[in-house]
Amino acid sequence: METRNNNTMQARLRPLSAYYDETWLEYRLLWLDPTNYAVHFGYWDTQTQGHPHSLIRMNEVLGAAIGIQPGQRVLDAGCGVGGSAIWLAKTLQVEVVGITPVHSQVERARRFAAQQGVSDVVVFAEQDYTRTTFPNSSFDVVWAIESVCHSAQKEQFFREARRVLRPGGRLGIVEYLRHRRPYPPADEDLLHSWLSGWAIPDIATSDEFLGFASGAGFHQLELTDIASCTEPSLRRLYRMASVAYPIAVVLHRLRIRSGTQHGNIRGARDQFRALRRGLWFEAMLTATAGA
Repeated sequence: METRNNNTMQARLRPLSAYYDETWLEYRLLWLDPTNYAVHFGYWDTQTQGHPHSLIRMNEVLGAAIGIQPGQRVLDAGCGVGGSAIWLAKTLQVEVVGITPVHSQVERARRFAAQQGVSDVVVFAEQDYTRTTFPNSSFDVVWAIESVCHSAQKEQFFREARRVLRPGGRLGIVEYLRHRRPYPPADEDLLHSWLSGWAIPDIATSDEFLGFASGAGFHQLELTDIASCTEPSLRRLYRMASVAYPIAVVLHRLRIRSGTQHGNIRGARDQFRALRRGLWFEAMLTATAGA
């Protein structure tokens, strides 16, 4: 039975792994900064000083909203290649466990942590963040930046986050949310042109997100629309994708670029088109685990 469940999980997560494996070079060349391995969007306010700092600024703002304290144990759920986990350990003096279902990301995250000298306080593992192997009440904080979107079982993510958090522990999420459900067919098509290109099955509404959190046993829920602070980052990606898209189409037709790689650049273009049409926004959610 365990083998069957593992096979089912691997099959379910295979498109996500393929996406990040095949698009790694694009992320590496166009988005990541050598000192910060974040694959999320940036946060722009009066303190932000350029694209690399905007990625760090997102970490700073979420960390402050959660109220992370030195010495706490943090689960980075959907850690990517370790950008936030390494930042948390170095900047806030916490112990971090980063998990991702993408094997290649675990290998890269471990290498980056070693380069940054934090391997003693940051560990990475290949796990599904909706079904982890951690004991109950293992963490003080669960952190997730733009990772819950990849799960088709978002309610299960909240239940699992509550299970591994100690009573009074804090949850902090940055995520894409739709304004309502459903949209007219043309709008749904545009939204899913973006989402499918980034291996995202769908995104939740704010009411759904808050309902999942409260239903899982979280309280003190605070959901903030941060779209105005992330829009410069979204626009930056859109401009790069728009310039590259005609060439990408030709390369895809010549089978030089894969369908997954083409979907990535299509998504980079259509995320902003969908934003301008008012179909989604980026939000920050913090909550406290009940007793």
